[in-house]
Amino acid sequence: MTVIAVLNQKGGVGKTTVSLHLATALAARAGGDRHKVLFIDADKQGSALDWSTERTAQPNFPVIGLPKATLHREVPTLGKGYDWVIIDGPPGGNDVARSAIGAADVVLIPVQPSPFDVWAAREIVDIVGECQTLKPDLVTRFVINRLFENTTLGGEVKDALAEFEIPRLDSVIKNRTEYAKAARSGLTAIETDRRGAAAQDFEALVEELYTLLGLNAARKVGARG
Repeated sequence: MTVIAVLNQKGGVGKTTVSLHLATALAARAGGDRHKVLFIDADKQGSALDWSTERTAQPNFPVIGLPKATLHREVPTLGKGYDWVIIDGPPGGNDVARSAIGAADVVLIPVQPSPFDVWAAREIVDIVGECQTLKPDLVTRFVINRLFENTTLGGEVKDALAEFEIPRLDSVIKNRTEYAKAARSGLTAIETDRRGAAAQDFEALVEELYTLLGLNAARKVGARG
């Protein structure tokens, strides 16, 4: 079982969108076996839970709400039988966020190509640094999210993130209207177009995670079967 926490103390950076699409991409690699991925909504706002209640299609993974500072104690039991646990973390550097880090093997920090997002990242970077004294093997990466194509912002945010001790993933998630359209029906953009641009973005992200974690490649997001 690998636990991935998606965290940033700043709200509105797309944590839930990244978390849900990451979970969908991982489930697709497992051939749709919903026992492979567990999704935990640790944000008291409950956006992922709301998304799941709008869904009429067969779920790819179960979604449970657990916005509690006991995540680090409960995830090992809740995650039994799953290959992946995705935690959609709360905004702010509160006890729930710290508990999510305590439960995680990997922390992904979504950052939009905005100086405000880069400035705000310092708090979660500091919290992760504190936790790494107890978890030296914790893998942490920035993920550039909502990148507009054909702009200079991508290069600027990459340069700004280079000032932190935490590396960034090479793969980026581009700004696409498909995410909001799909969410209205409790779907992801990967499901509405399995060979589309959004699916390719998350395929690249998952491929990079597999490499980073030394895992064997599995079927790709858009594969048939």
